[in-house]
Amino acid sequence: MQFEKIINQSVLANRLTAVIDEGRISHAQLFLGNSSSGTLALAIAYMQYVCCQNRQHYTPDADGHWHKADGTAIALRADSCGTCPACRKIEALQHPDLHFIFPNIPTGDDSAKSASSENLLEQYRDFLIKYNQHGTLNQWFEEMRVENKQGIIRERDADNIVRYVNLQAYEAPYKLVLIWHAEKMNLAAANTLLKTIEEPTGRTLIIMTAESTERMLDTVISRVQQTNVPTFGGIENVSADFALLFVAWMRLLFKLDMVKVSAWVDEMAKEGRERQKQFLLYCLEAMRVCLLRNVSGGTYRATMSFGDEKFDGSFYTVVTPNNIAAINDAINHTLMAIERNASPGLAFMSLSFKISSALRKK
Repeated sequence: MQFEKIINQSVLANRLTAVIDEGRISHAQLFLGNSSSGTLALAIAYMQYVCCQNRQHYTPDADGHWHKADGTAIALRADSCGTCPACRKIEALQHPDLHFIFPNIPTGDDSAKSASSENLLEQYRDFLIKYNQHGTLNQWFEEMRVENKQGIIRERDADNIVRYVNLQAYEAPYKLVLIWHAEKMNLAAANTLLKTIEEPTGRTLIIMTAESTERMLDTVISRVQQTNVPTFGGIENVSADFALLFVAWMRLLFKLDMVKVSAWVDEMAKEGRERQKQFLLYCLEAMRVCLLRNVSGGTYRATMSFGDEKFDGSFYTVVTPNNIAAINDAINHTLMAIERNASPGLAFMSLSFKISSALRKK
């Protein structure tokens, strides 16, 4: 992946290549931002530039713009060549020194203890190619058909990372580890990685990507250099059906029609756990946007829309500083319950009562 192929991230790309050219490569980094904004693609392009044997540095003009050798204007100061052996192997996702770690599920007769990214590596490479390295976690879960399993990064993956970084690099100047959605690491995996992140062996480059740090250990966050990836699509790219589910649910909670609320909960309980969790994350963001619109008197320009003009124009008025904490706590509690394999039906029914009560205390 070359930086040139990543949309709308030339400013960040220029900053990253300048840091590499200056030799200031941090051994453990976190690229924080939405998958749809190219976070993973940027991480791979960064590693490709590090390994490139013929980096391209473009010619600046008096206005501060750059041009290729043939005079073509380009928004980048530099990029990997895309043709040297290292570039070709990384673009094919087959470089022997590049290791991928990502949320996964047990396969076949494997137990959760033996589940690891290595077991799904070929499927993950196919996924990256299919979505041009811009695929979302939801799309990956659909590829894996997680159903009621939970896609996480387990201790086996952390043990593999420790093994990878203790090997000698075959070809690249660094041993490369890319951890996609590091926020999905469980506690055992995160604790196993702490020493490796703080004191890696030899020339090691570990890049994590994440959409949020809320579920990451502070001890992990403090050991990595963080790069914030600008959003150019953000939460608006979440599936439109989440908006439909959210609008229908909120309207039922206002009416407190228990027969219909119960039916809605029954349908939600049939969804896979990962989809339930993604919906709850959508609800957290929806409530945050509504609060911002409320406190700004409706002037906050949210690009997130529920697709229902009447709902868009009125619901935000009932999400206030007085009830947002209770709403957020209730959703986060339900999120934790689903992660711990609680009954989805009971969890969503309890959440329905809590949100209904909170919205009435605006």
